Amino acid sequence: MTELGRYNRLRILKRTDIGLFLDGDSHGEILLPRRYVQDSMQPGQEIEVFIYNDSEDRIIATTERPGAQVGECAYLKVVSSSKFGAFLDWGLPKDLLVPFSEQQKPMQKGYSYTVYLFVDEATDRIAASTRLEDHLSSDNSGFKTRQAVDCMIYGKSDLGFKAVINGSHLGQFYDSETFQHLHYGEHVKAYIKQLRADGKIDLILQLPSQLERDQLSAAIIEHLQQNDGVSELTDKSPPDDIYRTFGVSKANYKKALGQLYKQRRITIEKHQITLLE
Repeated sequence: MTELGRYNRLRILKRTDIGLFLDGDSHGEILLPRRYVQDSMQPGQEIEVFIYNDSEDRIIATTERPGAQVGECAYLKVVSSSKFGAFLDWGLPKDLLVPFSEQQKPMQKGYSYTVYLFVDEATDRIAASTRLEDHLSSDNSGFKTRQAVDCMIYGKSDLGFKAVINGSHLGQFYDSETFQHLHYGEHVKAYIKQLRADGKIDLILQLPSQLERDQLSAAIIEHLQQNDGVSELTDKSPPDDIYRTFGVSKANYKKALGQLYKQRRITIEKHQITLLE
């Protein structure tokens, strides 16, 4: 079945002066304009094309590859606006519309946003939305803790950064556990920290392990030895200061301090830690 807004393998029906006509199943014959046609493309062959609506709302084929297809998220730039909404550059001749009703907040020309692509059932046209919560799944049952996932950063909350997980779910990074600067549209590898009862997913950028904690503990001891047994980096220090010194998150640093404290190798005070050896 030919799907609008996605890549399809379609059979070439005939070659004409204006291009190739492809078998679009229920969509009828679909034109691949001449500028995309190669000499090797002949009737009877199947070729991979992207199907979308052209400027006159006709269903048309292209060999160009847009920034995303229906059912996916992408970080795209607003190039214009009209009475219908904002238009995004997604790599095709016709820009992608984000209707006003699908804008989380008013979108501005020149800015980029993470959007979800879908087919508007009322108009049968491809559109996009910044209302990711309305389109992505809230069922986290397909995940497990400590699972590696691919994430795209799309927003900021009071708690930290928000991300799209595997293109299908939403997740949350917490500032106290994020040891590197993140940027909107950035793709990062992460891990499932917690699956919450409300369907939400908490994320972390690195998995804590006993080996990592042991290595970090040794680095903290060496740091103390090089500074006369005293350090102002405590469990209350800013995450950026901790990362600049040890290259780890604040959460992992606090766990290593706790381990050293239980081993009675350090004391922890409000403004400093002290080596007991």
